[in-house]
Amino acid sequence: MSDVRMGAGAYRLLATGLVASIGLGASCALLADQAVLHMEIGDPGRKGREIPVVLDGITDTGTGALITPQEMAQKLAGTGILFIGENHTNQEFHDVQFRTIRALHEAGREVLVGLEMFPYTEQAVLDNWNAGLYTENGFVELAAWYDNWGYHWNYYRNIFLYARENGINMYAVNSPRDVVKSVRTKGFANLTPEEAAHLPPKLAAENDEHRSMYRAFFDKDDKLHMNDAALDGLYRAQTMWDATMGWNALQALKQHGGPNAIMVVLIGAGHVTFGLGAERQIDPYYDGRIASLIPVTVMDDDKQPVKEVRASYATFVWGLPEELDTVYPGIGVSLMGSLGKEPGQIIQVSEKSVAERAGLKVGDVLLSLDGVPVSSEKVLRKLVAGYRWGDSAKAVIRRDGKESALDVDFRRAAAR
Repeated sequence: MSDVRMGAGAYRLLATGLVASIGLGASCALLADQAVLHMEIGDPGRKGREIPVVLDGITDTGTGALITPQEMAQKLAGTGILFIGENHTNQEFHDVQFRTIRALHEAGREVLVGLEMFPYTEQAVLDNWNAGLYTENGFVELAAWYDNWGYHWNYYRNIFLYARENGINMYAVNSPRDVVKSVRTKGFANLTPEEAAHLPPKLAAENDEHRSMYRAFFDKDDKLHMNDAALDGLYRAQTMWDATMGWNALQALKQHGGPNAIMVVLIGAGHVTFGLGAERQIDPYYDGRIASLIPVTVMDDDKQPVKEVRASYATFVWGLPEELDTVYPGIGVSLMGSLGKEPGQIIQVSEKSVAERAGLKVGDVLLSLDGVPVSSEKVLRKLVAGYRWGDSAKAVIRRDGKESALDVDFRRAAAR
């Protein structure tokens, strides 16, 4: 699985979710520089100023005050929906999610958790988890975790266990993957009735600020060399994703939450930033308060300090340390997947990745890893999840019609 770091350490936005949903593999080089944090967009009352990013501090962007997790829970007393933006492979982001859920629970709130990693059509498997019908290992297998998501289970493990132990029910909110693909390729007007049935009643009108933010996530040198038509297709998919996840989270809150309930939605930061994604999509349908929390690392990938962020970026900003490496290794390739006859063909090798150092190249066909055939991106994700830093594997590839074996050493890149 690719490990592509986004600008200011805060973005692996859209990665596996959007790209895998349209069949392009695990991740693509969606890059944004630190300037995205300072875009003058979003809430008119806050977009004209900036607030400090403080390591291990939570900044209330409305007042600029530094607060604790417990104080944040108090400030959320009148809020019914909280979006927490995440960087999928940064453990610190998931620790923030866990601590926020715990603080809200300990404050006496009825907490519900919405999950990006499951399409809402698979709610039954979460109902079984909520009811305690699965062991942990059984859930990972029966819920097809590495098919639905792909990021290491351990990033989310504490959240899932805490939720079940404390009677906090979890809800699937994402779109079925094939419907997202149809929106990207055909557009909203050309969906079949069956596909259109998965959409909310109405999507918010296209927004110039949202589109400019979205395009800022893509680097000019994106290795996929997407043209305007491709970007427009991805933008439609992103819009559907925002709308569907927001809508399903809202419906779960209305159907299952009491008067004191708060729906905490764990969702990629790209769906949350500046309130222009899921929040904007459901605002017309919800009379209650909506808030957002997004962690921001205090050092970007170019070793430049991140001292401030636009106040409209989120309701709360939590400063985190620089991420030197992911806790769990990735291999650093994207595969052709269902787009071609060779699902294991490599279409991207991330810079300074395990794969690049092993000698894997774009165009190679990854046939097996430690003797297990790599028949799909899903299989590769599950295989890689079993390795830790320091492990080695034997990859068999086909290059220019010839098969050969390569040693794949799961070692961190040298200090930059």
